[in-house]
Amino acid sequence: MSPSAIESFSAPAQTVSFDGILSDFDGTIVDSTDAIIKHWHKIGKELGVDPETILADSHGRRSIDTLALYDQGKANWDYVNYIEGQIPKEYGSDAKEIPGGRDILRALETSGAKWGVVTSGTRALISGWLEVLGLTHPENLVVAEDVPLGKPDPRCYLLGAKMIGLEDSKSVLVLEDAPSGIKAGKAAGYKVLALATTHSLDKLRAAGADWIVEDLRSLKVHSVVDGKVQVEISNALQ
Repeated sequence: MSPSAIESFSAPAQTVSFDGILSDFDGTIVDSTDAIIKHWHKIGKELGVDPETILADSHGRRSIDTLALYDQGKANWDYVNYIEGQIPKEYGSDAKEIPGGRDILRALETSGAKWGVVTSGTRALISGWLEVLGLTHPENLVVAEDVPLGKPDPRCYLLGAKMIGLEDSKSVLVLEDAPSGIKAGKAAGYKVLALATTHSLDKLRAAGADWIVEDLRSLKVHSVVDGKVQVEISNALQ
């Protein structure tokens, strides 16, 4: 088999079932890359730190953990909630949905599946993006301030599973784009569908993703049968 065939997003469609689904947000449902770059350039100037240095390690990491590397005085929730709450207000036009993201949220909500969102962003940030982009609001939402440690620590996903009543189940599908999030999902004992939206295929594979797809157009929610949500994964990497 040629290298190009090995690297193609062309795996046959397969239907799998899970007790529930937990999704990351930034890079998975929403692409706010341009907004986040502008945000960290602004904060970098205030901190006197090269923003490119901050951006090199900030994706998938809580802002409070990133700030702690440069200024412990700003690594507090009051400050983090304030600056993240400003992002959708100041840079709302710089964000867009990941292809398929809007449809997946709507399908999860209408299907009756057990699902939730687990993000490294604050409640202020996620609420802002949901409002600006007019996306389905998740009833179950785990945000940065809900856990003592961010991804790759698995506690965020374990808390998400508890919220949807699946704390004793390992039949959970995690949707992620960042290696730290993939590692968190795997450490929690779950299957992970990775999106090649923000990181290289090598990094996604190394993190332990079970499937890699280009975006959420490759995931379809069919129905809930006997409490299990049936999903179809198509055009995965092979």
